[in-house]
Amino acid sequence: MSIAADERRTRILEIVRKLGTVRVTDLAARLDLPAVTVRRDVATLAETGLLRRSHGSVSVPDERAGADARTLGLIVPTVSHTVSQYFDEVIAGARAAAADAGAHLVLGISSYDPGADRGQAEQLLKSGAEGLMLTPNWMSTSNPDDRLWLNELPVPTVLVERRAAVGTAAAELDSVSSDHHHGVLLALRHLAALGHDTVALAARRDTWTALKVRSGYAEGCATLGLTPQPVIDIDDPATAPERVAGQLAEAVGRGVRAALVHNDQDAIQLPALLRARGLSVPEDLALISYDDVFAALGAPPLTAVAPPKRAVGAAAVDLLLRRLRHGSALPIHRLELLPELKVRASCGRQGTA
Repeated sequence: MSIAADERRTRILEIVRKLGTVRVTDLAARLDLPAVTVRRDVATLAETGLLRRSHGSVSVPDERAGADARTLGLIVPTVSHTVSQYFDEVIAGARAAAADAGAHLVLGISSYDPGADRGQAEQLLKSGAEGLMLTPNWMSTSNPDDRLWLNELPVPTVLVERRAAVGTAAAELDSVSSDHHHGVLLALRHLAALGHDTVALAARRDTWTALKVRSGYAEGCATLGLTPQPVIDIDDPATAPERVAGQLAEAVGRGVRAALVHNDQDAIQLPALLRARGLSVPEDLALISYDDVFAALGAPPLTAVAPPKRAVGAAAVDLLLRRLRHGSALPIHRLELLPELKVRASCGRQGTA
């Protein structure tokens, strides 16, 4: 016997008010109704403000939801197409988390020019931002005094995909970032499980992630007992792929049969360039990309380290809202989220990730 929509929604409200927070799938099971029907009713109740949805769960709006009706500023860099797409996912995660919390997200796009971050921060503050999430440019200057302004910001601030070194001016700011050393270790461990005792690294040096990948490579080789190789520099993205392919071909001639490449934009060009040199991926060279922005679109699809980009954005919003609610009563948080390894065809046998 079917239940009228009004009756269904009344029962949904009764259960949610009793349980506090419940997954939509569990709610459907309790009501013995199709999940698609319950989701439709929940959406209607959420539109009227009677329920609050968040990541597959539903709850009754409470004082916290009202307290979270904040304006949050997010500043991310853009320097290339790949970097832009990387932070597109960070932005998507932050936007979804802000919407779930009833907060308003305002975006600022900064260049890698000195002073650009500060200018964007000032603009967002004028727009009413009550807290900031910031991916600062720490590449264009080596002067630590240029970071002092971060401590002078009049609102709570969370570093995103950055972590300040101990003892520096920004060390006492909250931060949420990907653990890129762990991501590199995942790639090296996977290749070692496939029988490779030497792995080449080709990497940029123009982004924070690139520097973390480089230092993670040295650390990971030492941890796993792999023989480290001189890093192949990807300096000019326009001309580097041909040169990198040539250096990798020379490495294959020396017995190297595996490589990690940062980032997707450079890695995805290499199989065709290696084929022109008589080498195949993965038969002659197992290849892993770092970033997983569009590695799956390669020919062959590239195994890739995938930093938790959306989760970083969402966690930054959550941390900033908690900081706004609790102030200095909340301890400083330094959150590092672990990347995943997405195994695809470019490594041959799957091995153990």
